[in-house]
Amino acid sequence: NSVKIFLCWGKDKVKQLSREMTANEAAQITLLCNYSTSSYNNAYLYWYKQLPNRSPTFILSEFSIGKGTTEDEFKDRFSASLDSTSRTVPLMIKNLRVSDSAVYYCALRPTVTKTHSTLLRAQRTLT
Repeated sequence: NSVKIFLCWGKDKVKQLSREMTANEAAQITLLCNYSTSSYNNAYLYWYKQLPNRSPTFILSEFSIGKGTTEDEFKDRFSASLDSTSRTVPLMIKNLRVSDSAVYYCALRPTVTKTHSTLLRAQRTLT
């Protein structure tokens, strides 16, 4: 498990319920992220992928008002949809690859009290 603590003000936070997941190649999976924010206007949510001994890589952003962006290398298989009513922003990965094995972070702007993470292990299916 990996938890990073940030100094902040307010009650903004994210929560990833799944600490670790294992799935087979070619599967479609969903990584869950719930958020709460003291902002009544717009929520800004971000997903990152972190490989061992590497800095996190930005995957995509989703906003409750306006349009987020997705990095080119993730556009084909990664997507998210922010639901401001249920305050969730699940990350969907389709056609899972072994190279998708990583720690995935959901983050909220402007302030985050804790950054939770989900470790995803994609495995080859034996035939």
